[in-house]
Amino acid sequence: MDIKQSRNKLQEYIESENFKGYDPYDTLNSPIPFHWLGKWGPVLAIQFQKRNPFNIRALLGIKKDYNPKAIGLFLHAYSLDYQQNKKEETLQKMDFFFNWLLENRTKGYEEYCWGYNFDWASPVKFLEKFSPTIVVSGFVAKGVFEYYQATKNPKALEVLKSIGDFTENKLTWTKTEKGYCVSYSTKTIDCCYNANMLGAELYARLHFITKTEKYKELAYKMTDFTVAYQKDSGLWNYSIDLKTGKERTQIDFHQGYVLDSIHYVLKYCGENSVYSDALKIGAAYYFKNQFKENGQSIFRVPNDYPVEIHNQAQGIITLTRLSYLSDEYAPFVTKIANWTAENMQSKKGYFYYKKYPIHTIKTPFMRWSQAWMFLALTELKNSKND
Repeated sequence: MDIKQSRNKLQEYIESENFKGYDPYDTLNSPIPFHWLGKWGPVLAIQFQKRNPFNIRALLGIKKDYNPKAIGLFLHAYSLDYQQNKKEETLQKMDFFFNWLLENRTKGYEEYCWGYNFDWASPVKFLEKFSPTIVVSGFVAKGVFEYYQATKNPKALEVLKSIGDFTENKLTWTKTEKGYCVSYSTKTIDCCYNANMLGAELYARLHFITKTEKYKELAYKMTDFTVAYQKDSGLWNYSIDLKTGKERTQIDFHQGYVLDSIHYVLKYCGENSVYSDALKIGAAYYFKNQFKENGQSIFRVPNDYPVEIHNQAQGIITLTRLSYLSDEYAPFVTKIANWTAENMQSKKGYFYYKKYPIHTIKTPFMRWSQAWMFLALTELKNSKND
């Protein structure tokens, strides 16, 4: 199956589902009161469902739904596509996504912001449904930015500025001699490298549009912080506890997030040799250590399995965007895309979630799998049209 055919089949699927679907983390949308089992009830329920090869969500009373991050990713992909084809039907879908986001922003905030459409529990924190984060709001912002680039709708610029205000005023910042780090959510104070860089990228894009110096300064301060914690090998760990100095190691698609954001800080704020060097060695590490020669991704370094669709999608996205750094990247992107289509795409068009050596979780998650792969295949298609 060629890339265009793979993307077309995926588009047919997501449009047939009207962009609604299940999510790996939507277990707490069930009416079953998992919290009656105490703190660990919701956590274990979510983790079980993530690993369950059988999709029993309908039995649990979980309904397919719109996910704000998925809608932001679809807005991003369709806006990129519209910039190439100028089709009215594409614009109509973009307008639908944008208006849905306006109507489904997180309530209780003056600023525009978004969170996931489900309660989310981990051993260290609990986020209520729609509790806003820099991650969901940041990826929505990317979509709104491309929508603005395509349409010059003044409301889109207003929304982007408002997301910037939310990030600056409603999230907690950690400021050190190394730079600034914004917290992941409104609930805790933490330092997550990829989340911080989504904030930096947001301000870089705002600087590009408005030429406001404050935005550039914030983008630089945040990038300074993240770059300072890059390892000599080129990798970043996931987060750091500044009180203890202990870092959480999780080397996966989040590396691609960090690299993408540094790329856009450079693109929209101007050249910076420190950032460029960090980008080059980070991309080289990502390319050499997080994928096999056949285009199959590593789950989390050094563990090969499971093959995770988000890793596959991010490889396509990041190495497409950074193809100017090495002649090896563009051909390898095609290899990743071909392997993914051959091994993880259903005949119905959707992509599977995880592939293990002896079984595959085929549940068609809309945000985690379809939205990311649609953006990935759209960027790859457009790069071949340039």
